[in-house]
Amino acid sequence: MAEVSNIYSVLKHPLISEKASKDAAFGKYVFVVEKNANVIEIKKAVEKIYKVKVLKINTSVVKGKIKRVRYNQPGRTSDWKKAVVTLKKGFEIKLG
Repeated sequence: MAEVSNIYSVLKHPLISEKASKDAAFGKYVFVVEKNANVIEIKKAVEKIYKVKVLKINTSVVKGKIKRVRYNQPGRTSDWKKAVVTLKKGFEIKLG
């Protein structure tokens, strides 16, 4: 895998959804990350940017959906990668 040069380009933005908000109470936070970033790079970026300690990271690639674009022609949204970051006890990230 190719390495991402800047740690600030690894994390795109936090994913705010109903499920992600419920998981935040248990120390799990969801981020949209660069597609070619690996778990080690994501861990370093989260720890440096938010000044927390990471316990575990799970990643998955979310496939794009088929959508209608102009004149009813089928199109496709982009694939993207998400990371569920579990923090050690006593650490918290303020989102929003």
